[in-house]
Formats: sequence, C-alpha cells, structure tokens
Amino acid sequence: MLFLVPNLRNGEGFTLPWLGEQSGTAMRKTYRDAISRSAPAVVNIYSVSIENDVGVYRSRPRERTSLGSGVIMTESGYILTCNHVVQNADSIVVAVQDGQILEAQIVGTDQYTDLAVLKVKGENLHQIPQPERHDVEVGDMVMAIGNPFDLGQTVTHGMVSRAGRNGLSNFVDFIQTDAVLNQGNSGGALVDSNGNLVGITNANFQVRDSRNGVRNVDGINFAVPYELARRVMDEIITSGKVVRGQLGFIGGEIRGRPGVIVTAVAKQSPAEEAGLRPNDIIMAINGVALESASKTLDMIAETKPGTTLDLEISRNGERLDISVTVAELGGSS
Repeated sequence: MLFLVPNLRNGEGFTLPWLGEQSGTAMRKTYRDAISRSAPAVVNIYSVSIENDVGVYRSRPRERTSLGSGVIMTESGYILTCNHVVQNADSIVVAVQDGQILEAQIVGTDQYTDLAVLKVKGENLHQIPQPERHDVEVGDMVMAIGNPFDLGQTVTHGMVSRAGRNGLSNFVDFIQTDAVLNQGNSGGALVDSNGNLVGITNANFQVRDSRNGVRNVDGINFAVPYELARRVMDEIITSGKVVRGQLGFIGGEIRGRPGVIVTAVAKQSPAEEAGLRPNDIIMAINGVALESASKTLDMIAETKPGTTLDLEISRNGERLDISVTVAELGGSS
C-alpha cells in the first residue's frame, strides 16, 4: 500500500483526486458579464405618428405607433437608432431599462445608412461599451440586443458571416450575421463576446415569393458597422447631416494591374463635365496611385464638396491629366 500510495508515508492521508472534482456545471460557458455591460444601454423606442383615415364623409385622425430599439452612445443622452424607426414621427418616447420614460428629439438622420441620432435628458444613463479599434472578423461570436415584438429586452446570438466596411461611399456594405432579428430589433445593439458594440442592427434579408409577397430569409441579417455608425453620429451632431462627396462615376478593379477602370459615367455629373469616359483607367488621384476601387470611392466620399482633384488617367494607352471638382452626394452637381 505504501508503495502504491506514497502520500501515506508522510501522514497525508488517503485521497482520490477525482473525488474532489466539481460537477461540470461549474465549467459552463456564459456571456452574462458581456450582457450586463451592454444591455442597460439598449433602449426601447416608441414613435407615434398621426395619420388621417379618409372616410365617406370626413377624415379622422388615427394614432400609429412604431416599435424599435436604440443604443445609448453617450452619457449626455445621444442615442443611435434606425431612421425607419422614427421616420415621420410626431413624437418619440424612449424606455430605458432602469424604468425611465423619456421624450426624445431627433438631432438628424442619414438616409444612406438608415441611421438616426436622438437626444434625451435622463439620469445616470448607461453608455454602451465601445471598442477603441474596429477588428470584427468573420467567425466572431456576436449577440443582438433589442425589443422584438415589444416582448421586452431580448438577446439572440450568432456569428459574423461577413464583415462590413466603414467607408462613407459603400454605405450598404453592412455586417452580415445569423443572429436572429425580428420586428422591433431595428436600431438595437450588436455586441461582441466582451459586450463591446460591434454594430447597429438594421434589417433582415428579404425576397419575394411566388405570390409576389415579401418574406424574410432566415439566417441573413444586417447591422451597420460600429465605426461607420459612430462617424455618421459624430457628423450629425456636429453639422446636422452627413456630407459625402461624389464625382458621378462607377468603377471597378482590373485583375493583375493597378488602377480603377471606369464602367459608367452619370449624365451631367462632375466626371462627365471633366471629360471622364467609360473604359478610362484612373491611375492616380492627386499623385496617389490607386489599387482598390472601394478605397478610391471612400476617399472621394470623404472629400469636401468643392475640392478639385487631379486625375491621372489612361485612355487607349495614352496618358491624360484631367481636373474634376467634387460635388455633394444628393445635392446639385
């Protein structure tokens, strides 16, 4: 026995290591800490609009309430949500998770990202944790927090299926996830496993069925990337709207060589007025060589309207230099 159990020689007693092991329930994986950091910052939004029902003899006003979610971005009361949640609202009420019921004002909206910034006055508002840098990758676990069907705050989880970009030009390239979103989730938070904000939940992917009706597609849902949403919010707070530059052309990349090939030029656009043509290859802008079409469009979108850009292009093997003035997207050229 002493040979088999050496501990007995030292008077340490007879123990079996597996008898001291705790049950497997202690090893369970939980995201409770992440949710406790982020969920108090996700609010319920009720937007009320007055519509007129036209009857046989007269029209009668009817109150219509829309449901959505929002995210408290600052302790001072700025909230991000989706524009379609508050569009055409006559009044907006925000229900905070600690029980506060607050009236909200619209600071500004951005139709291209479907974002809206609200402002409320409340006490001890919980600001959602926000990452110092954007590093969302395909395969990351994420959780969607919102108020689907007005059931109260609900959390679903999934993974990032496609990571969105943050450029102002590519405003429809959102994060794709299979975390479940339902009516009322719009404007809520998509957070990572640490509870940091990843994006603002936006919409389900929808298709038309054989009867021409619209139906949601399971497992394909979208969120505006955090970094883009934050940039949009900051610009709305500063200037009341998001200003994007545009030249009026569509371009793509050429396999195996640098530059951006022009595939289409809009009528009466700055690009057309400057002489840019389809099949031109833009080699550089202001002396900076181009390699990515998406980064080129982002750079133009982030350029202040009225700025003149010098384009180096290749047309049928001939090098040309043209100047073009940036116009405001959505404004007059």
